[in-house]
Order: sequence, then structure tokens, then C-alpha cells
Amino acid sequence: MSKVGCAIIGSGNIGTDLMIKIRERSGLLQCLVLAGIDPDSEGLARAQQMGVATTHEGIEGLINHPSWGRIDVVFDATSASAHLRHAPLLAEHQKIAVDLTPAAVGPGVVPVANLDDIPTSRNVNMVTCGGQATIPIVWAASRVAPVRYGEIVASIASKSAGPGTRANIDEFTRTTARAIETIGGAERGKAIIVLNPAEPPLIMRDTVYCFVDADASKHELLDASIRNVVTAVAEYVPGYRLVKPPVFELIDEPLMMPGFGAFTGTKVTTFLEVEGAGDWLPNYAGNLDIMTAAALRVGEILAARHAAV
Repeated sequence: MSKVGCAIIGSGNIGTDLMIKIRERSGLLQCLVLAGIDPDSEGLARAQQMGVATTHEGIEGLINHPSWGRIDVVFDATSASAHLRHAPLLAEHQKIAVDLTPAAVGPGVVPVANLDDIPTSRNVNMVTCGGQATIPIVWAASRVAPVRYGEIVASIASKSAGPGTRANIDEFTRTTARAIETIGGAERGKAIIVLNPAEPPLIMRDTVYCFVDADASKHELLDASIRNVVTAVAEYVPGYRLVKPPVFELIDEPLMMPGFGAFTGTKVTTFLEVEGAGDWLPNYAGNLDIMTAAALRVGEILAARHAAV
């Protein structure tokens, strides 16, 4: 099968890293254009060195580019506010949009959890970096027993949080919390992000708390489900791993939980880390790497479905 043409909007770190991943790792996608708004950006210069066409006129330059008619998939690596403007234009031109911002215009996707559930959508949202790292764990627990409450704490190196990430922090917490519920399967979700200023920078670390309606007899099943999901995510994000085995705390005495009253069951705590592949970004920027790696997986699957129609 010939490769499906794609383009990327956003010539910053995320867009550039995604372009390199597509170029070096994808057997299904061909990146034809990288669109930015800064003619002097490193990303556009890198694209030109790689033989990828560029425009510094944003989405308008992309739509007017000679390769536009050959492009079926567009990755948006800009910002939530920018994607709100881009989404209707991409829909008008019947392009498949893979949104790496927290705009949440289309349904949220975490590849290992729910990609098979949205085969017809032309705009899919990659949730957030914290969501891509942690929602698989909540989803793994929910496959064994109901998750009453899921909370995630994503700690990333301050140096890996650029202007776009910092501008989207409010959207990050809202979008991730909502996806913990709609994709992860938790009754209620909460998300916290920490920008760690440590030097040298530390890789992404995530802590996931799940309050599960399960007694000790389900602990082995919960452990196996979490480990299986970690292995599945690591197939497309090689630096994704458990720091230590999941920790199970049996709660026999009713614990009052805001929003749904008394809880008895099992509190499952999972510690993760995500090391980047170092394609364009430094290895400590696992928060950015997991977004581009997951977006590539989603883009390839949607492109394959589109080509098969």
C-alpha cells in the first residue's frame, strides 16, 4: 500500500518531533508539509533539511500549498485556542484531524484503551500528555472492577514545558480529568500537573491513584491488568514503564470521599515514568514524546482505515 499523505501544523518541539517520527518510523504515513508561523523557527529549518515542504503562513499556507490535495491526515500541534479555529477548516476540507492540543473538539483517544470505539470520527483529540501516560492505568483497573475515583499527578521537567504547554495548563487539568472518566472509566476523575525545576531535568513521572470496588481477591487480577496495559503502551512508547509494582491498600473502614460518600474497597497506587526516545527532544521530555508517539499510532490506524474505504 502506498503511503498516506499527511501534514503537521505547528513547527515547535512537538510538531518537529512528530515529523521526525513519521519520517523515520512510519510505514504508512508520509509527511508532505510542516506548517508554522515563524519563518525562522528551528522546526521549519529542520524540515527543509529533511526535504519536507514548509510554509510559515499557518493553516492558510497549508490549505493553499500545492500538496494540499494529496494530504488526508493533518496533525495539529499548536494550541487549544488555535485548534478551535483550525477544526472547522479541516472539517470543511474533509481532512482527518489528529489534535495534539487539549481543545477536545473531537472525541478523546488513548490508543490502548478506546481507539477501536471511534472508527468514523474525522477529528480525534489526543487528550494530554498526562492523560496518555495515566489513563491506561485507570482503564486497566476499570476492566477488573468499578473505579469510583481516579486521580493522577503528572510531574514533568520545567524545561520540557514550553509556552504552549504553560498556556494550556487549565485546559490540561479539565481535559485530563474528564478523560479519566470518559475513557478511563472512573466515576470521578482529577488531574494535577507539576512543573519540576530540578537540575539536571528529571524525566516524566506519574502517580495514579484508583479507588476500586474490589476486595483482596481482585488484587492479583488488578496487578495483571495494569502490567498488561503497561506492556501494550510500551509497544508504541518504548520509554514507558512501571517504577515499582502497583501498591494495593485495602480500605475496610468507610472512607468519606467528596462527591460520592463513603468508600470501602481497594486503593491502587501506580508509579510510572516516561523516558523520551530522543528523536528531536531531549530524553527527559517524555511528556512530549508520549504525545507524538501516541499521535503517530493513532494517525497510522486512521490512515489505514481511510485507505481501506
